[in-house]
Amino acid sequence: MLRTLHVRDFVIVDQATIDFDTGFTVFSGETGAGKSILIDALSLVLGARGDAKAIREGCTRTEVSAHFDCEQDIQRWLSERDFDVSDELILRRLIDLQGRNRSYINGSAATLTQLRELGELLVDIHGQHAHQSLMNPQSQYDLLDSQGGHLPLARQVAQSWQQLSQARKAVEQASQSAEQGKREQERLEWQINELSSLNLRAGEWDQLQQEHTRLSHAQALIDGSALALTALDGEETSVQQLLGKASHEMSALLRHDPGLQAIVDALESAQIAVTEAASDLNSYLSDMELDPERLAQAEERVSAIFSAARKLKVEPEELPSLLDSWQEQLAQLQQSFDLEALQAKAQHAQKQYQELSGKLSAARRKTSVQLGKQVSQAMQSMAMQGGRFEVALTACEPQVHGVEHVEFLVAGHEGVTPRPLAKVASGGELARISLALSVIASQAARVPTLIFDEVDTGVGGAVAEVVGRLLQELGARHQVLCVTHLPQVAACGNHHLKVEKTTEQGQTFSSIRPLTQDERVDEIARMLGGLKITQTTREHAREMLARQ
Repeated sequence: MLRTLHVRDFVIVDQATIDFDTGFTVFSGETGAGKSILIDALSLVLGARGDAKAIREGCTRTEVSAHFDCEQDIQRWLSERDFDVSDELILRRLIDLQGRNRSYINGSAATLTQLRELGELLVDIHGQHAHQSLMNPQSQYDLLDSQGGHLPLARQVAQSWQQLSQARKAVEQASQSAEQGKREQERLEWQINELSSLNLRAGEWDQLQQEHTRLSHAQALIDGSALALTALDGEETSVQQLLGKASHEMSALLRHDPGLQAIVDALESAQIAVTEAASDLNSYLSDMELDPERLAQAEERVSAIFSAARKLKVEPEELPSLLDSWQEQLAQLQQSFDLEALQAKAQHAQKQYQELSGKLSAARRKTSVQLGKQVSQAMQSMAMQGGRFEVALTACEPQVHGVEHVEFLVAGHEGVTPRPLAKVASGGELARISLALSVIASQAARVPTLIFDEVDTGVGGAVAEVVGRLLQELGARHQVLCVTHLPQVAACGNHHLKVEKTTEQGQTFSSIRPLTQDERVDEIARMLGGLKITQTTREHAREMLARQ
């Protein structure tokens, strides 16, 4: 449940902190005072689109935060996404003049997608133009599926249809492009055979170059190593003999000056290093020999690899990865032009679509009957006595929405055949039917907070009082917030907040405050009688409040 909404520098709101309670809360005020702006601010913190235009003129940024009770399903959502979990949920959204957005959930940075996901669990907003969306076929599908609780199944059907469409397209393309694909397949097979015959392993090129260089300079390596070995450990003035003599002399002097110990140690280390180097050179010379035959083989291998690389216009070391790439392309090509496999895949996709769309059709038939009865019943109390509402399901060719068209039909009076809503309903009738649908859908909603933004547009008189009572009844199960211009609806609220607009030093500000009982009488009297409030309108307002 929404507890507090804090708004700073948003459109014409300087700063506002609004506390909310359970039950049915109404917002009222003069036209243009900013009633719907508060709904826009709440939508913003729940992940709606926003840009720098939302910032109050002369300010650098706008900030909106909302505090909610944290129910178990919300705590589970937070825990699964590693957000802090407590009894309170705090959402915060900031937008600066550059249009940069920053969002936070319980103090941790969050994405707009996460705000929207969380918002769907917290608040359900019915906009003031909801009745216009009833004319949209897509909205009729969504409303029926939402009411029946089979939106997830409808999404599965849509996804299955996409898969079926893609599978059918693949079959069609494969059939049309078979000849071209065959030529491409032959080209790849030839290239793969050519390169495969080279049998070049990954890393072989570097090893081969090293071996070729060593074999090409084998004589120089043998001669140089032999000279170095003689210099290190020859018979006369070798490095080993000179180091031994120096070490002997310094060791003899050590007894006269212990400070020479480091030099003695260094000489001994040098002797050891020279001995190891001489040993390694001996081993190297033992293994090293001239091998003209192996050199010829290496030169032939280098030439073959280099020739293939030049022909394919790549570096020699890239040849193994190029072969892998061709083999992968060939496998994909063979799969894409395997008509039998593609046709089998399309048949499987069609079977899956038929199963899912069949389940959806059965669910829609059941829901359409229930929804028709519920809306028809609600119409009787909204000055549409004898009226009837039906949901027509007409079989159609398979498509993204399933295998039936959904169309809302209405008969405004008894004895009249129901016809498409878009053709026969007046603006007032549309508003009333839309409100009935909203209330019926909200009765089954799991979200704790429901918001109705001037959804009572187009109704009045006794019907307005019925609307108010419907929302009041809904407030017994949910937290209901309603922006209204109808005194009959406002009188049914458990709580009443007034939005006011003022001008100070050339700037316009919107503010909001809860009304006392006396102030509430005056506000409802204003809604009844306009600018001039008389004692008669006050008495009427008191009477309306007393009936609740």
